[in-house]
Amino acid sequence: MSEESNDWLDNGVKVISGEHLDMNTLQTPGMNRAAAIDLATAGAQKLWAGTVEIHPDAKTGAHHHGALESIIYIVSGRARMRWGDQLQYVAEAGPGDFIFVPPYVPHQEINASQDDALHCVLVRSDQDPVVVNLDIPNIEDPEGLHWVDVIHPAP
Repeated sequence: MSEESNDWLDNGVKVISGEHLDMNTLQTPGMNRAAAIDLATAGAQKLWAGTVEIHPDAKTGAHHHGALESIIYIVSGRARMRWGDQLQYVAEAGPGDFIFVPPYVPHQEINASQDDALHCVLVRSDQDPVVVNLDIPNIEDPEGLHWVDVIHPAP
């Protein structure tokens, strides 16, 4: 295809205003998701990107996203991620940090603050909103968790 035959105006770069995000996406109690980049908003074929606000002291249940890869960028607030067959590993992330969630990894997203909302940008490797809920008991005792971060490397 030659450059002359491309319609770059209609099929080129897309800018999606933060004021025009699409709230017509799957929602989870305690969270607000909005699509920024998907097939409908930008013509994206392979990626989904949007925002998520996790309310103070809110958390998801244990789940995974099938074959999807996910990236979470923390804009403001404090995220606590738990993962593993029994959600036995835990790490926290703050503003400017990125979190990578590989395919099929059982995990739970938690707002680590009881007072402030957690604001993130979420990018997934596909547009299907795959969520496989898992029946994993919720470990609330921090002594039963294995912290994984610079100070506490994985066992």
